[in-house]
Amino acid sequence: MAETIILSGKTVSQNVYNSLQTRIDLLKSSGCTPGLAAVLVGDDPASNVYVNSKTRRFNTLGLFSETICLPEICSENELVSIIHKLNNDDRFHGILVQMPLPNHLNESVIIESVDPLKDVDGFHPENLGLLTAGRPQFVPCTPKGIMRILKYYEIDPSGKHVVVLGRSNIVGRPLSILMSLKQSYSNATTTICHSGTIDIPYYTQQADILIAAIGVPEFVTSDHIKDGAVIIDVGINRVEDDSENGYTLVGDVHFDSVNGKATAISPVPGGVGPMTIAMLVENTVEAAERFVTGE
Repeated sequence: MAETIILSGKTVSQNVYNSLQTRIDLLKSSGCTPGLAAVLVGDDPASNVYVNSKTRRFNTLGLFSETICLPEICSENELVSIIHKLNNDDRFHGILVQMPLPNHLNESVIIESVDPLKDVDGFHPENLGLLTAGRPQFVPCTPKGIMRILKYYEIDPSGKHVVVLGRSNIVGRPLSILMSLKQSYSNATTTICHSGTIDIPYYTQQADILIAAIGVPEFVTSDHIKDGAVIIDVGINRVEDDSENGYTLVGDVHFDSVNGKATAISPVPGGVGPMTIAMLVENTVEAAERFVTGE
């Protein structure tokens, strides 16, 4: 079959930034610069990289961002108190609490302390509930980015069988809801597979579109997919090796194995990752627009 098409998140994200520029300029001309507060607890290397990438992008676009760094021993009450202050600070239209948090902090309590109107990650139960009801306010960034990639490359899930590997509230579950909504570039039949699923290949081999988000390096091979499937690889895994960095980044899909059998695939890196940041920017701009209009 024909060579597998590479679904570049870098290309799509740049298209998003270009389309946002007019909206950003309009907000700034009215005296409102979209602002993001990123809260980072502890010194997790991966979290530091993610937050730095996000804040760099905000700075590049002339947006306002500030990172609040807290020690790993920060108490739950201290963190909630800081979030409440950010909720009431009009400089910030979006609040991001970087996950994962240290084990002694209850993620649900922290997420629920963020004002739903500033929850640009889309993790608050109110925003997840609105998404489930088909009236989304903020869509989680990674699922939203995946939907945007499919639309950019004119891969319409409507009427297709979409199989999602992973059921997290960050990716798998909201993505399965988005895919099944009765709207343009959704309207798919969705199946979620997870650690309790017996015979995962039975389901993945039926997928017209397969989303891999389970955090297992190169789990999906050619034996898991049918000819012509579209694959979105959400995984970002560090595999130790003898390279200069001491590791290589790989996805949840064995790229070389499925290359040539799949119609299209998002690469790792350069696929979903750039889109997650782009959707964070877009959600923050949307939050600023709602702040200005009072809607």
